[in-house]
Amino acid sequence: MTTEPIRILIADDQQNIRDAFRLVLDAQPDMLVVGEAADGISAVEQARHLRPDVLLADIRMPRLDGLEVTRLLAGPDAAGATRVIVVTTFDLDEYVHTALRNGASGFLLKRSGPTLLIEAIRAAMSGDTLISPQVTVRLLHHLTSRPGLPGRAADVTLTDRELDIVRLLAHGGSNVEIAADLFISPGTVKNHIANIQRKLDVRNRVGIAAWAWETGHTKPG
Repeated sequence: MTTEPIRILIADDQQNIRDAFRLVLDAQPDMLVVGEAADGISAVEQARHLRPDVLLADIRMPRLDGLEVTRLLAGPDAAGATRVIVVTTFDLDEYVHTALRNGASGFLLKRSGPTLLIEAIRAAMSGDTLISPQVTVRLLHHLTSRPGLPGRAADVTLTDRELDIVRLLAHGGSNVEIAADLFISPGTVKNHIANIQRKLDVRNRVGIAAWAWETGHTKPG
């Protein structure tokens, strides 16, 4: 049985970056670059036309920035199901937080290298997320230094087991790692995460992590 490749759209205003990403991704047997965009409006238009599985979006692009592109294609009001991975030179806390709130399925620094880029795309396709390790610890310190934010999601009640999983997930644990820590199967972890996403009304693991950080359910390790 032939498996269809992961269809990828690259959005970055620098031609050399797009060329470098295309070279790396097209060399993967399970990936295919289906288009490129040099600005945010073109990225949105092409995503809606080409229906890629994953969009790689820079933040600082002409006409429309990558954060707004993420909101339009992956946010709560988005009509489609485009997975957006933000890939940027800039790791400012405000960028990271806004990207996550807007529905990003990952946040990578360009200096993280091709291996992490490939892993992030495959993680997004499996419903997982990947955030550059350089960002994660600082982001956790920043977000958990503030009081929990009020709102509908803050009032959601999770079971003790669900909260255990949320805390481990927010620290970057994979399903296998969470399962090992809690002495349960990865399949059970996957089912719990699906239930947590429904309760919190979030689209992915990044949404769960953002909820955990904002409501004070996890602290930096």
